[in-house]
Formats: sequence, structure tokens, C-alpha cells
Amino acid sequence: MSEPLTPETIKTRLADERISLVGGAGFIGHNLALALRGYGVEVQVVDNLMQNNLVDNASRSDLGPFRRELYYGFLRQRFDMLRRAEVSICSVDARSMPDLQECLARFKPTKVVHLSAIASAVEARKVPGHCFELQLITLKNILEYCRLFPAAINQVVLLSSSTVYGNFETPTVDESTRPRPFGIYANTKFMAERLVRTYADQYGIGCTVIRPSALYGERCISGRVSQKFIENALMGTPLLLEGGGDGRLDFTCIDDLADGIIRSMAAHRGPGATNTFNITFGNARTIADLAAVVKSVIPGAILEERPRDSDKPVRGTLSTERAREVLNFEPQWPLETGYKRYCEWYVDQWEQAKRRLGNF
Repeated sequence: MSEPLTPETIKTRLADERISLVGGAGFIGHNLALALRGYGVEVQVVDNLMQNNLVDNASRSDLGPFRRELYYGFLRQRFDMLRRAEVSICSVDARSMPDLQECLARFKPTKVVHLSAIASAVEARKVPGHCFELQLITLKNILEYCRLFPAAINQVVLLSSSTVYGNFETPTVDESTRPRPFGIYANTKFMAERLVRTYADQYGIGCTVIRPSALYGERCISGRVSQKFIENALMGTPLLLEGGGDGRLDFTCIDDLADGIIRSMAAHRGPGATNTFNITFGNARTIADLAAVVKSVIPGAILEERPRDSDKPVRGTLSTERAREVLNFEPQWPLETGYKRYCEWYVDQWEQAKRRLGNF
């Protein structure tokens, strides 16, 4: 880096960029859009609003009226915040190349972030074809748009996943660790990485791969363990600690992830340049640690130990040294403050939903 990536430097470097977020109405996308608008960047969200969003929330039979109302409140907040931030929203299905091309051509982005995916490995296993389409067909369309209009876009950012590493064979992995993905979700993420790197090599498309881990934060409806633990505590359902809760995950606040992604855009060197970054807190914590934070906010939370599931991968810490050196990335939210803030927010949202439904 020729100069440190301070907030002022980031704002200057991104001043002339126009950024499209494909799948951008989801948990990661809307938070990233708001963070980019904080730097004054012109942002477009491209989303069909079906995955973990309005259509899905209205049609799911497993939610029940209370959680449907709760999640609708989260979704309404997303769109209220995007509207107030003057984020452009284009409601199209990115699996359709003609529709996506028309949408992007109108906005004229200089960078595109690929976020379209099923957020859960468990759900991806249930609908592998749908997972493949959301992850890979949409990405193929983005890359083909870049290939057909090579002067238009200087960077494609791919949101991959820490799951591409498979079982951690060491307590810490870095970007040079050989990926060993297993399962539909992890393999489509790794195939996406290979695809963007191939287009970079063959057609000079600049790309950045981001590998996040165990995200948490406001307005998430994806059913991550961080969300499920809070809901279980509020419903009086046990928080299940497999193997006594000794499993480790590199829990990461959504604010830190958004900051890392934005830094990767500001640091990008232009068409043809490629890089991969772990963007996490950089310190794995146990599931028992996560449960302890929940219990500090919701004292009545019930903890229950269960045998370890042998099918679940062994995880650990993702080294963020490359992101620190190249991007000046310094995560700000450890579990005790970031996750506690999220728990407190969730409790407040829960009480508001109860009042809206008349203490349902």
C-alpha cells in the first residue's frame, strides 16, 4: 500500500465508483450498502427479494405468526434504512442474464459485489439445485457481463465462506491453506472462487475473494447459531451445547465484515488484479462463550449439553494478517461487546413485536 487506508483515504479512492450489490437486500448486502453510503458511494441493490427476504418470510410455514411478524419488522427496517440512505433498488432475478444486463446497464456500475447465495449449509443440502443456481448461475452472469463490457467494471468482489477450508487441520488457517470443502454449500463457494479466478486469468477481470466466518448482527433472519441462541433463550428452549460447547468459531460482527469489504475495494489495483482475504475477527471462540453472552443478557437462558455431531466440521481461527497488512483492517467488535449489543437489540425487537401482536 502506498498510503494507509484511513477513512479519508477510503472516501477519496471510492469517490468516483458506482457499486452494484447482487443479492444485496440480504443480511450482508443491506449492511454493506449502508456502510458504503456512509462514504458517499453511489450504490445499487439487485435482488429478487425471495431468499431470506419478503417473499420467503411470507411463505414459510415453519415460522408461525410471531416470528413472521418479528422478521417482517427486521425486513421493514432494512428497506426503510436503504430508502433513507438513497440506495437504488432493482428488483430482478440475477439468474436471468437479459434482466441482469439491463439492470446493470442502467446503473453503470464500476464494481460489482456478488452476494447471491443460500446462507445456510443445512438449507443448501436440502435444495442443492437451488443452491447451485443462486451461487453459480448468478455469478456466471456477472462475469459474462464483465467479459462483454470489459471497460465498464474494474472489480468483482465475491463473498465466499470460511467453509471452503473444510476441517481445520491446525488451530489457525490463512489464505494459503489448501481448501478442502465438503458439502454442497462449501463446494459451490469454492467453485465460485475458481470461476472468478479463471475469468481474471483469461479475460483480465479484476477480482477479490472475501472469506467471512460465523457472522452476527442486527436484522439477520438467516438462522445462524448466533440468532438461534437468542431466540431459544427468549422462548425458553434450551441452548444446545454439543460436546459441552467446546466447538470453536471465529465469530464476526457484520460491521467488521462490511469495513473489510469496503477496504478491499479501496485497495484494489484495477483490472486484472486479484486477491483473497479472510475478513473475520481473527480469534475463534467457543460455542459456550457465545452462550455465556446470551445468558448475561437473558439470565433465564437454559443451557443443555449434547453429544458432538460428528458430521460437523472442525473449525478455528482465520488469520487476518493479510487483511491487516494490505488493508489496514482492524476488527472492532469482540464477542463481549459486539454480540452483547446484538443480544440487547434482539430483546428489544422481540418486545416490540409482542406489543404489535398484543402480547401474542
